[in-house]
Amino acid sequence: MPPHPRSERTGRWGRPGLALALLLVGAAALRLVGVGYGLPYPLLNPDEVSIVPRAWDLVHGGGLDPGWYDYPSLVLELLAPFQLFADEPSYLAGRLAVVALGVGGVAAAWWLGSRAYGPLAGFVAAAFTAVATTHVAYSRTAVTDVPFTTLATASLALVVSRRLELAGAVAGLAAAAKYPGVVLLVPLVIAGYRERRRLVLALGLGVAAFCAASPFVVVHAGQAVADARRVSERANEGWLGFEHDGAAPIAFADRLWDGLGPALIVAGLGLALALARRRPADIVLASFALAYFATLLPLDAHFDRYVLPLVPVLGALAGSLRALAPVTLLLLVVPLTWSIRDTRDLTRPDTREAAQQWIERRVPADARLAADPSAPPFGRAALRFELPAPWQEPDPSRNLERLRAEGVRYVVVSGAVADRVRAAASEYPQEAAFYDALDRRARRVFRLDPGGDYSGPWIAVYRL
Repeated sequence: MPPHPRSERTGRWGRPGLALALLLVGAAALRLVGVGYGLPYPLLNPDEVSIVPRAWDLVHGGGLDPGWYDYPSLVLELLAPFQLFADEPSYLAGRLAVVALGVGGVAAAWWLGSRAYGPLAGFVAAAFTAVATTHVAYSRTAVTDVPFTTLATASLALVVSRRLELAGAVAGLAAAAKYPGVVLLVPLVIAGYRERRRLVLALGLGVAAFCAASPFVVVHAGQAVADARRVSERANEGWLGFEHDGAAPIAFADRLWDGLGPALIVAGLGLALALARRRPADIVLASFALAYFATLLPLDAHFDRYVLPLVPVLGALAGSLRALAPVTLLLLVVPLTWSIRDTRDLTRPDTREAAQQWIERRVPADARLAADPSAPPFGRAALRFELPAPWQEPDPSRNLERLRAEGVRYVVVSGAVADRVRAAASEYPQEAAFYDALDRRARRVFRLDPGGDYSGPWIAVYRL
């Protein structure tokens, strides 16, 4: 006997709808706690300084052209309306906008998993995204990675649904959020190569969407290409803190483990099954996962945020193993615990805030400061050291004699830079010698370590 229409409707929509609603509420709560960390100083993520002030400028007379093309313009445009009523760049408003996009990414993961493998896979994919430590962390920072991930997930869901034209348009928007969105062409072409007319239309809509969302990238294509190439070259050359990582495949697999824990093993089994089974949804998700991961292999800068677009896809692939779904959801308690731990740290003041307050009270207003790049602004002119990097010469300002000759009386040092330099002293001998010289030949007048009432890196102030 067929089920009663009402009971079928409740079974298909009522319970999944309630489960999704509860999951979205939990994801939002996890991301909102700590969203104001470090404010009014942008201490949560240094990339916010590149994004939020430019978004503010778009609606406060700076013109529609950001004049900066390290990233395309869509995320700036998405954040700009939230800056309308701010007298100065509002990092909190930018973060809240990204929180909303991050929660939307959880819903997009549900959509992707449901379209690919059914409601249970949708729940698993959404749960993956909701608790993954990297997704939680970057959902409360006003940077490009989570908006890009949400759009990429939506595009893949549309491809799986055979709505190729819309998938192409959303892929163009994803590329307008971050250049690696171009990888979405791989599953789109694979899914549509037998329907050439639809595929051509999808590609045309993708190009149109990119141009509409980032028009000045097109107008200033030469500069945009140069900026994108420079960012790519720096990532290929590495970054401070990654000198002792293993090969890129191992390093990025480790970043995925840090975000997902042992649930990553189930996702790996799901990927292997997809490659063996090769159903249409399998091909779409596996082709994106492999193509996107391949773009990471040349990189020596193994930032955890680079793996974010893989999280919803891996969640859907894990959800395809229906028999293992209870085990998978149980394993997600591990990254949930990690995310709660990290979130708890954001409820305490940052060590750099305390250093800022100490400097305001104890350091004369006319005393000149020099500081590591991760230190907060001081409300006064300060010499900022360059961040050590493999692609540039050592900063000549990291020299005690030179600083004294230039009238610098205090130096602010952060463990976020100094510890990484000392861990790779053979790569940065001049910088390591500078920090050693400070300990030997300058007087430390303040130091605060994380723990107890504070989080963040240790920070110290030296008097020359």
